[in-house]
Amino acid sequence: MNRDFPLLTSPITIGNVQFKNRMLSAPTAGTDMRDDHIIGPGSIAYYNNRARGGIASVTISEVAVHPETDASPIFRLNDETIGSLRSFALTANAIARHGAVPNIELTHCGQFARAYMRTKYPGQKFYGPVYGTRPDGEPINALTKKQLSDITQAFAKTATLAKQAGFKMVLIHAGHGWLLNQFMSPYLNTRTDEYGGGFTNRMRLTREVLEAVRGAVGPGFPIEIRISGSEFMENGYDLDYGIKIAKAVEDLVDLLHVSAGSWKFGFGITHPSMFEEHGRNVYLAAEIKKHVKVPVATLGGLNDPEQMEEILASGKADVIEMARALVADPMLPRKVIENRPEDIVYCLRCLTCLSQRYVNQTRKCAVNPTFGYEFDGTAVTPVLHPKKVLIAGGGPAGLEAALTAAKRGHTVVLCEKEAEVGGILISEQAIPFKYEMYKLAGTLKKLAEDAGAEIRLETEVTPELVLAEAPDVLIVAAGSVPFVPPIPGINGDNVVNVTDYYKKKDEIGEHVAIMGGGMAGCELAVHLNREGKKVELVEMQAELAPDAPLRHRPLLLDELDKGVVVHTETTGLEITADGLSVRRKNGRKHVIKADTIIVAAGQRARSGVAAALADAAPYVLTIGDCNAPATITKAVSEGYHAALDI
Repeated sequence: MNRDFPLLTSPITIGNVQFKNRMLSAPTAGTDMRDDHIIGPGSIAYYNNRARGGIASVTISEVAVHPETDASPIFRLNDETIGSLRSFALTANAIARHGAVPNIELTHCGQFARAYMRTKYPGQKFYGPVYGTRPDGEPINALTKKQLSDITQAFAKTATLAKQAGFKMVLIHAGHGWLLNQFMSPYLNTRTDEYGGGFTNRMRLTREVLEAVRGAVGPGFPIEIRISGSEFMENGYDLDYGIKIAKAVEDLVDLLHVSAGSWKFGFGITHPSMFEEHGRNVYLAAEIKKHVKVPVATLGGLNDPEQMEEILASGKADVIEMARALVADPMLPRKVIENRPEDIVYCLRCLTCLSQRYVNQTRKCAVNPTFGYEFDGTAVTPVLHPKKVLIAGGGPAGLEAALTAAKRGHTVVLCEKEAEVGGILISEQAIPFKYEMYKLAGTLKKLAEDAGAEIRLETEVTPELVLAEAPDVLIVAAGSVPFVPPIPGINGDNVVNVTDYYKKKDEIGEHVAIMGGGMAGCELAVHLNREGKKVELVEMQAELAPDAPLRHRPLLLDELDKGVVVHTETTGLEITADGLSVRRKNGRKHVIKADTIIVAAGQRARSGVAAALADAAPYVLTIGDCNAPATITKAVSEGYHAALDI
């Protein structure tokens, strides 16, 4: 068989282990966490599902090696806790049985331990290279030489246990602002003993850890090291320094994993947001590769097999690592291997997956409704008694319901009243950094049709149509409509609704006022500002984008700070040919001069459609925005689970 991506699907030997292709799973945290820090059944199921998708290696993350100085609530592998070694052995086996290499990330968070947690514990101590204070006000204790020796041996002991558990590779985390990176960094490490004061001394702890781990696992056992090619922070080190780091450790490792950024100082770079280019960190790996002899791995918002193939073909890296792309579609590697790239469900880089656990300690993905629930009995299973299912609406909720119901064996007919499926996703096509949201609709449509669903466009579901089709189940996914504020001038020729921007983008003037500072309005403001237009954003509330995912919101606000004029606690009163008349919090009125007014005042549920169809079939389910406007995450999840309930 001719492979469309011959380099991406070719094997590679790292250390003495052969990897079946060049696609590796970068470290991702588990989906459940126990008080004893062992790997729970939910996480084992999650890693098993990742391996099943055809990836060459799965890396579990993160494993704290020295809890005495790093109390981060992450996995811990030890021989004191009953069940610890067993849980890791079960995980390694779950990965290996699918032909993937089980890998384990060993880490110490140093002074930033628990920095991402909302809950602080009185009396908890934090340790780093030197005394100081964290950005959140917590004091930092300088690690003693005895503690550094203990930490080094803890890395080695944990690596020994990992090998005993069945892991075939270890990854030493020396990037992202964690402890080893803290010691490498001239900004964070101002020690004057043999662990600071110069490059060789700053690298001493990392080299000692690598030497100890090599002694523990033996020759030929692959050791991967994750470094930041550049810290991307004020006073942090740059790529030239990153090259020095790589050269200083290459004799002790088998794979150089080049990432970027530093904790608390560059989250949207370490985990490239939708505002960044895909592969925005690849150049770091490409430059480092010119200076070392060991294989180099690259990553950073990569999910397009054509781009990944080009990276390998041009010699920028030897392997590709992915994390969020595999959360969105665990079967991505297999689709690449089978020449089915058009079936890939692409990561939206919306950061929902990295936000949800800070909200309520669960895990969610906008496009993968099974993420975090792999162990909950929510897998797609064939039905014994297939039914006829009629779906009203082809937005993300309806499309996901059609796909899932068809995969289960039901006879599915989806009717969409417009000429194109996608619902509100259609409006995202004109914003480059949101284009993958628009693309999602086409992918779900193809997958649903491939699974056997019939999709009828320009067909509105009415009680009469339901009567004629006589379905056993009717799923109403009629979506929502834009809310139009009842103010004078709202129907003027200079007014465009945010959902119609893609139709009228060429009519937008050079000076734009946007009514509505929710996520949709803010993201459009970012886009228009990037296009060089003067943008003023008007929001009635005191805060912008409260509906944005927790990790996405600060990055969105940062983008707004690059030129968008923001008016919070300001109410739009009237639209005229001159612009938008507003009232400030203090009661004063003002006219914002603008050529075009874009209304982004939110959506309203098409509840009337749902009510009209409530008794049209024996069993009726209502899902998505026609219940209440929400997010893609909620729509996809409701569509999936509605289909499971049939």
